[in-house]
Amino acid sequence: MARGLGKGIGAFFPDASDERNDKVQEVKLTDLRPNPYQPRKVFDKEAIAELKASIQQHGILQPVIVRKSIKGYEIVVGERRFRAAKEANLKVIPAVVKELTEDEMMEIALIENLQREDLNPLEEAKAYQKLLEHLQVTQEELSKRLGKSRPYIANHVRLLQLPQIAQQYLSEGELSMGHARALLSLKNQQELTPLIQKVLKERMSVRQLEEWIQRSNDNVSRETSKKSLTPFLKDKESTLKAYFGTNVQIKKGKNKGKIEIDFFTDKDLERILELLHQTEEEE
Repeated sequence: MARGLGKGIGAFFPDASDERNDKVQEVKLTDLRPNPYQPRKVFDKEAIAELKASIQQHGILQPVIVRKSIKGYEIVVGERRFRAAKEANLKVIPAVVKELTEDEMMEIALIENLQREDLNPLEEAKAYQKLLEHLQVTQEELSKRLGKSRPYIANHVRLLQLPQIAQQYLSEGELSMGHARALLSLKNQQELTPLIQKVLKERMSVRQLEEWIQRSNDNVSRETSKKSLTPFLKDKESTLKAYFGTNVQIKKGKNKGKIEIDFFTDKDLERILELLHQTEEEE
């Protein structure tokens, strides 16, 4: 039976998140190691400073969750508390020790951060991709387990197709999710880096960026002598994009046409094939 994220980590791992019957013990900070599966790569210094001040005044109200390792303990949940405790020069920290496998440790770390909703879009995208690969599920199945819509997950995973420079600016918060999604539709990738600099310098809105990209793509289409799609075909192209949750292009030549559907992983391809199969059954 599928277990969902919407009700908390306990919906996936009941024993891992129930601390009521667990014994809290003090663990030396020097014995703790960060979670190797931690999806968060950027920790807000201001947030850590605020947490440090709270710890200095009230102490640590919620113990971290750890698991035993060869060299001490690995943090499963609570790395922000661990970092703030170090800043506050604490020697020990309250902790609950859990017996978890590598797989459970990774999944809990990813899910806990997704629940907090404080990952940047790129970190969130990487977390979804890791869960897709690790759990061996489709985007549709993952969306049900996480309580997110399939298009929401698909749109985030697509961000991983951006060139490294775009991913970097997105991770640093210089580009928004909307800007990043718009950049995915840019046909002439040689324009990408100058365009990003233009966005940052002129503080272009997402709408302005979309209009600029549309004009650029129109120029590319004219240069390749591609015939413009009729309103009917444009409407069908939009319908297909919404249905498959990915980029779809209808290309019409003189005597024939073709439909191109983008996919990014084997599971993504399986999802698209399932949708095609569903369409055949309905007919």
